[in-house]
Amino acid sequence: MPRLLIVLTTVGAATVLLAGQAAADPPARDWARLRQCESSGRYATNTGNGYYGAYQFDLPTWRSVGGTGSPHQASPAEQDHRALYLYRMRGWQPWTCAGTLGLRADGDARSKRVPTYAESAYIGGGGAPAPAPTGAPPWPGKVFTHGDCDPDLRPWQLRMNAHGYHFEGTGCYYAETRTAVLALQRANGIPDSGHLGPKTWVAAWEGTPPRP
Repeated sequence: MPRLLIVLTTVGAATVLLAGQAAADPPARDWARLRQCESSGRYATNTGNGYYGAYQFDLPTWRSVGGTGSPHQASPAEQDHRALYLYRMRGWQPWTCAGTLGLRADGDARSKRVPTYAESAYIGGGGAPAPAPTGAPPWPGKVFTHGDCDPDLRPWQLRMNAHGYHFEGTGCYYAETRTAVLALQRANGIPDSGHLGPKTWVAAWEGTPPRP
């Protein structure tokens, strides 16, 4: 992943269906080849070049698909899950090795469909799937409004990526964040003030997902 490579792909590549695998996801053997090329298959690799783990995530990309902490410190199952999430957002494009190996995208590439942990378990690098996170982290005690820039807003923004948004987790409350706040408030019967307070914070994890 150190260099972005735009890969022209053919939709409809044949896939092998394994337990838990969606019909359109790449086969486990493709993921194994990708890991081997990117990191020699080592989930804990950190060479100091700014790319981490089996899939060589950089931190902004890892966080864009809901990852927390550092990729190489996450469990193999968690890394598998975030890799499938990234594939469904952007296809094979983020991985230089995908082009080198000639991996072909299929029907789920760029589908924007957020995978479950059960769906990513077939990838095979991590054994049993990691449990899906439950419950909201503590509200930071601040009401966020349009124009605010605060790192404490980042967890909420990244959580909203699970509901179809595409935040990079800047911590800045601008138009896209306001749109997400209002949609979440309306989906959960919260007054649509646009103020991100404790009810709107918790709703991102425990409430009814909005329609982006």
